[in-house]
Amino acid sequence: MDAATVSTAVADENAPLAGGMLWLAAIILAAANFIAVLNMTIANVAVPNIAGSLGATVSQGTWVITSYAVGEAITVPLTGWLSARYGAVRVFVGAMVLFGFFSLVSGLANSLGLLVAARIFQGFSGGPLMPLSQTLLMRIFPKEKTAAAIGLWSMTTLIAPVLGPILGGYFCDEYSWSWIFYINLPIAFTGGFFAWQLLKRYSEPLVRNPIDRVGLALLIVWVATLQLMLDEGKDLDWFASTKIVTLAIIAAIAFAAFIIWELYEEHPVVDLKVFRHRGFSACVLTISLAFAAFFGVSVLTPLWLQNFMGYTATQAGLATAGTGLAAFFIAPLVAQMATRVDARKLVFGGVIWLGLDTLWRTVANTDMTFWNIAVPLVFLGFGLPFFFIPTTGLALASVEEREMDSAAGLMNFLRTLSGAFATSCVTTVWANQITRNHAELVGLTDSDQGVATMLTASGAPGEAVTQVIDYMITGQSVMLATNQLMWAIGIAFFIAASVIWIAPRPSRVVDPSAGGH
Repeated sequence: MDAATVSTAVADENAPLAGGMLWLAAIILAAANFIAVLNMTIANVAVPNIAGSLGATVSQGTWVITSYAVGEAITVPLTGWLSARYGAVRVFVGAMVLFGFFSLVSGLANSLGLLVAARIFQGFSGGPLMPLSQTLLMRIFPKEKTAAAIGLWSMTTLIAPVLGPILGGYFCDEYSWSWIFYINLPIAFTGGFFAWQLLKRYSEPLVRNPIDRVGLALLIVWVATLQLMLDEGKDLDWFASTKIVTLAIIAAIAFAAFIIWELYEEHPVVDLKVFRHRGFSACVLTISLAFAAFFGVSVLTPLWLQNFMGYTATQAGLATAGTGLAAFFIAPLVAQMATRVDARKLVFGGVIWLGLDTLWRTVANTDMTFWNIAVPLVFLGFGLPFFFIPTTGLALASVEEREMDSAAGLMNFLRTLSGAFATSCVTTVWANQITRNHAELVGLTDSDQGVATMLTASGAPGEAVTQVIDYMITGQSVMLATNQLMWAIGIAFFIAASVIWIAPRPSRVVDPSAGGH
């Protein structure tokens, strides 16, 4: 579809979108959310390639991930304020174009410093795309199709983190790391152009409130220091490091000051008053807990497969791809059910399913085949839409229409932050459990020297015997640690499922025509 067709179709500035134009706008909005979420994970497997290409250490290369997370975390909660001051459509289109520009700069970067700077600004641009794609979808869809809009948005949110490592591994193996950024360009630039053509009719009167400079400064300080603490803590032995302690103190003080200031500021940069709605608070807590558990599974699985099961990045990505595919196919059904069934029942059942599936994975062993690993992950995908789609709808139905942009921003921010917490916790606990299990197994393994005697009799030198036994112990230590974490994550899902019952039954459905009023 060319620009002339779109321009003709949108000639009537006041007419709502319908038919093909409606779905074209929906696809553009969903694609914007997709690339913003995708960039949270697509660089994870590319860090060694990037570091080697730019002459940096792998530890320094992780700043490529951290910088994007910091930038995104700062701007996501600002979405409501940005939308009120500059207009939701303008902010969305501007963010999309800037996201494409800084993706281009990232791909062309010839030094780590330039790449990190570009990723920070890419994160700044990507932050508003997630909540605004959600609220704009709900604004353009007729009331009876709101569930379909939420389902479309939810599919991209759930599938993108799973596809990230797959695409990242593929581009690094077959082309170069620059392509993990170039992939954003056609979506960002083309989508930005058509989004303005299609959505400018939904522009609203602006609210020129004074800029809350103090609140903005406090937000930047506490979010940036917290994100740095979470990203570097696992490498610096957490609170044994003076740097981590300092970051924690700064984050805690700035966070407390931010909360107090925003609650009493007449024109706050982040509207915390949306948490007065019990339904919204309960849904956000459920989303944060369940998404943290899901992200824990998503982080742990490829780490285990690549580091200890001999899988390449691409193979690990294919093993986990079933989760996203299953979620993609089941989401439309869930979107329809969400209009007829109490959302709390769907969420409870979906999260319980995720917990049971995770417990299924606690019996894993080192002899598992590809399909032994992939099948439980497919079943995990069946439960994701039941959790995410109705929870999102119920959360936004619990706030006033004029609060939707702020509510969506805060919901996405806390979901993203919970993923960062989960990543740090899972990687730290997993490493500690491997060490603990290894120490325990050393004292139990081959106590009668039978294995050592057999290896020695086969002609293996003494040093090789020790290495073989240690390799066996390490493999079992990792497997035990992985299963132990799956137990903990499964229980976390059960806790998250119970929280949804704090939310009251919604007294209204979301009115898409008032998504940002």
